[in-house]
Amino acid sequence: MAALTSGAPDGTPLLRRAYRDGVELSIIGMGGLVVSRLTQEKANYTVAESIERGVNYFDVAPVYGNAEERLGPALKPYRHSVFLACKTGKRDAEGARQELENSLRLLKADHFDLYQFHGIGSMDDVEQILAPGGAADLVLKARDQGKVRFVGFSTHSQEAAISFIDRFQCDSVLFPLNFVCFQQGNFGPRLLAHAKKKGVARLAIKALAYTCLPEAGERVRPKCWYHPVTDREPARQALRFALSEDITAAIPPGDESLYRMVVDLAADFSPLTAEEREELLAATEGVQPIFPQ
Repeated sequence: MAALTSGAPDGTPLLRRAYRDGVELSIIGMGGLVVSRLTQEKANYTVAESIERGVNYFDVAPVYGNAEERLGPALKPYRHSVFLACKTGKRDAEGARQELENSLRLLKADHFDLYQFHGIGSMDDVEQILAPGGAADLVLKARDQGKVRFVGFSTHSQEAAISFIDRFQCDSVLFPLNFVCFQQGNFGPRLLAHAKKKGVARLAIKALAYTCLPEAGERVRPKCWYHPVTDREPARQALRFALSEDITAAIPPGDESLYRMVVDLAADFSPLTAEEREELLAATEGVQPIFPQ
C-alpha cells in the first residue's frame, strides 16, 4: 500500500497517496460530472469547498456535458496547486489534437498533469490508438511539447487494458474497482495485479457501483447509469473496499450529494480488516455486477 500523508491544508484528515515521480494525490478525486449542469457560481463553490477539504485531484473529459466549461473558471485560482486530468475519446492523432486543444482552452490551462485515452474497451481501440497516425502519436508529441505531463488511459475491459499496458508505456490506468464487480464479476483482480507488476499507477472509478438498473428502469441518480450504493454506512464499506486495495485514489460518482458524502467518509478512512473484507464480499452473492467478465 502506498504511503499516506495528511493532505488537507485546514487539518481535515483527508489523506494523500503517492501517484508517481514525487506526485501525491488526495485519496478522493473530483470527477467533472459533479459540476456538469451546475451554474458557474455553484461550480466555483463546489471546487473551492473540495480544495478546502483537501482534494487536489480533478478529472474531466469532453463528453461530460459542460463540465470542462464549468471546471475551467472554477479551478483557475488553484490551477498550480492541483492535479488536473483530462481525456480524449478520439483514436486518431488529428481528432485527439483537436480535443486536446479545445479542452485546454475550456479549462483555461496551458497543460494537463495527466492526459488519458478515454474508455479503451476493445482490442480494436488498442490497435487504432497505437497505429501510425493514431492518438498515441499525438499524445506523446504533446508530452514532448509540455502540454501533457503524464499519460494514462481509462478502461472498462481487463483484456484490452492489459494488452495496452504491455504495448504502451503509460503512467496510470483508471478503471472500475468495486466490491460487487470484484467478487461476482471477477473484474479488477487481474488488472490490478498486472498494472502493479508493470509499475503503472492505479486510479479507481465506480467504487460505489452496486448493480445494473432494470431494463428501461429510471435512474436512481440522474448522473449514474447504474444503481449506486446511496446509504451512508454501506457506502462507507464500499469505499473502504476500494481504498483498501493498492490504488492511489478513487473518483466517486458524479452525483453532487454522493460526492460530498464520499469526501466526508474518506476523511476518517481506515482499511478493511480481513474479516470485514470477507463479510462484504460474501454479501454480494446473487448481485449482478455492472461489469461481468
